[in-house]
Amino acid sequence: MGSMDGLVAVVTGGAQGIGAAIGRRLHEEGATIAVLDLNPDIADAAFSAYRADISDRASVTEAIEQVAADHGRIDILINNAGIGAQGDIAANDDDEWARVLSINVTGIARVTSAALPWLRRSPSAAICNTSSIAATTGLPQRALYTATKGAVLSLTRAMAADHLHEGIRVNAVNPGTADTPWIGRLLEKETDPEAERAALQARQPHGRLVSPDEVADAVAYLVSPRSGSTTGTFIEVDGGMAQLRPRPRS
Repeated sequence: MGSMDGLVAVVTGGAQGIGAAIGRRLHEEGATIAVLDLNPDIADAAFSAYRADISDRASVTEAIEQVAADHGRIDILINNAGIGAQGDIAANDDDEWARVLSINVTGIARVTSAALPWLRRSPSAAICNTSSIAATTGLPQRALYTATKGAVLSLTRAMAADHLHEGIRVNAVNPGTADTPWIGRLLEKETDPEAERAALQARQPHGRLVSPDEVADAVAYLVSPRSGSTTGTFIEVDGGMAQLRPRPRS
């Protein structure tokens, strides 16, 4: 028997990339997976999939209500959906700042507030927010993205404090640069994609990109009923990038 047998997990942005890997991992543990995504048609056939735009509260509320109607409960929420942004502090106009913040930060608030009535009823309620290495480590040309992911980390702690006595645990995962379709699209825009990939690999101390499955394993721990004393914290899955300063390889 899996540690999540009988539990229903909602995964935003769960149709591909890290979100899809998280869904597969929780499904292996016995959870029923409900994906919320702009492109639900490409989600794993083993999951229930619902179209939702997390920048729109009505869309989120409708999707969460449908999940609850179909499955009768919501026990786990993975706030994974997000978008990237490049450039320094002057690279993006006010509209882009508002758009990225609305998706990466306020989107978590929209989905969580819609799911709260169901999480409060669960005997094993847990939330995991996807933050980033950018939240704790200064990366060049990522000002807007970094601001949103730093906010996700702070929001995680605030949510954990607010809902501790309701039995809802809230944690985050901080992936390093992961081998996802989004990174693939960024590399395709580079003059020398292979050189840029090598540079991304080299900046992580273990010398490679993080796999989505590695992130999923960390999330599975954080939302498992077995980690009942873990809340208000985060796990770095970054090959040591945030904390280690190894000597160069000879």
